[in-house]
Amino acid sequence: MGQNLVLNMSDRGYSVAVHNRTVSKMRDFLQGPAAGRSISGAETLEELVGRLASPRKIMLMVKAGETVDTYIEGLLPLLEKGDIIIDGGNSHYPDTERRTALLESRGLLYIGTGVSGGEEGARRGPSIMPGGSSAAWPALKHLFQAISARAADGTPCCDWVGSGGSGHYVKMVHNAIEYGDMQLISEAYHIMRTLLGMRYDEMARAFDSWNQGRLESYLIEITAAILRTRDDDGSPLAEKILDAAGQKGTGKWTVVDAAHLGVPVTLIAEAVFARSLSARTEERQRASAILGDLSPAPPDLDEAEKARILEDLEAAVYAAKITSYAQGFMLIREAAREYSWEIDYGAVAAMWRGGCIIRSAFLEDITAAFREKQDLESLLQAPFFAKIMRDALPSWRRTAVRAIEGGLPAPALSSALSFFEGYRSNRLPANLLQAQRDYFGAHTYERVDRPRGEFFHTNWTGTGGDVASGTYNA
Repeated sequence: MGQNLVLNMSDRGYSVAVHNRTVSKMRDFLQGPAAGRSISGAETLEELVGRLASPRKIMLMVKAGETVDTYIEGLLPLLEKGDIIIDGGNSHYPDTERRTALLESRGLLYIGTGVSGGEEGARRGPSIMPGGSSAAWPALKHLFQAISARAADGTPCCDWVGSGGSGHYVKMVHNAIEYGDMQLISEAYHIMRTLLGMRYDEMARAFDSWNQGRLESYLIEITAAILRTRDDDGSPLAEKILDAAGQKGTGKWTVVDAAHLGVPVTLIAEAVFARSLSARTEERQRASAILGDLSPAPPDLDEAEKARILEDLEAAVYAAKITSYAQGFMLIREAAREYSWEIDYGAVAAMWRGGCIIRSAFLEDITAAFREKQDLESLLQAPFFAKIMRDALPSWRRTAVRAIEGGLPAPALSSALSFFEGYRSNRLPANLLQAQRDYFGAHTYERVDRPRGEFFHTNWTGTGGDVASGTYNA
């Protein structure tokens, strides 16, 4: 992504100096894709800094973690007050918070920015999510918005997110939503292939059809292309790919932080754990030999019934996708409250409309919902989305039941449904849970007939006494 961002900057008329600790790679780049452009090479950090005009803007596109700190340590003695370091990798937001504070204490500025779109996006226009030292934004705004993608209305898919680690936090949640979208699509593919017995070209046509409607998105588009791709022997290439998913950490970070903040990102969590389960390939194969593969043969369906099931499936995927985004924004809102960030949620949605991996048509609707009501408690409460969810519910339930009865795991689809049913419930069975906690641990409870904040304890056995533990929620 680094060299493609450099080429992107060059296309927009910027002069760029580049450095790579493997000098041969830098030379290959300068003699190849960068030949004839206003791009120069620097073999050392000292040379790199010397080539830049003040205030210097140095963007790191390196592996997250210690490598970022190593480069910062190398740059610090070479920089002057007002210079800017930009981390464009997928750094963990606490690291960005720490680095921002460190550089500001030295009179320097720091930006932690999420960049989404892969190599192609970096070359043609990614979604860029900057946060950190607000004083650096005026010096970077023109550059970042010049190289970013454009939404359909021409707006750059880049805007200021907020202070500290907020930019990398928003990118982390973006990636987690991406996990959810990919898992939902994979579950739909599994249902098509196993329960409906659809051939690969049929499935590709189904995803193409979805991409012409409300599910229009980059991930749906590439799914159709993947399903059409053939191996050298003419068989579907996807069929030859080992069913062991990898992950680089942003999904895990999201689930951990959501647990810390008490935000139920259930679909995202299931998407992360689905990858973990898939990676246990050999163990699953041994378990299958013992427990049996419970997936039945595809039923003999006529075309009309298959079309009805596909219609249900499309509605279920759409409703679950809305739930995933609702959970993601719920987490961003809670994080902003916890970490004292001021985040414009409509601007975040707008940044995701183009360039990034989760770009999709319905992000226009999300942007509109937040612009209409910035303090919107949840996307699920926006009238536009509330109607969609109510209308989709019968199809969603039928799809979940078909997967369960067919012996197919559908953790993202089904957990999203459970979340939705719970979120819209006026009363949940947590009253019994609280009674249990009070019974065995004297953890106390609140009552529906008394004001919130008053806590009570019952001596359930008659021998526990009137003592109660301190009341708190972790």
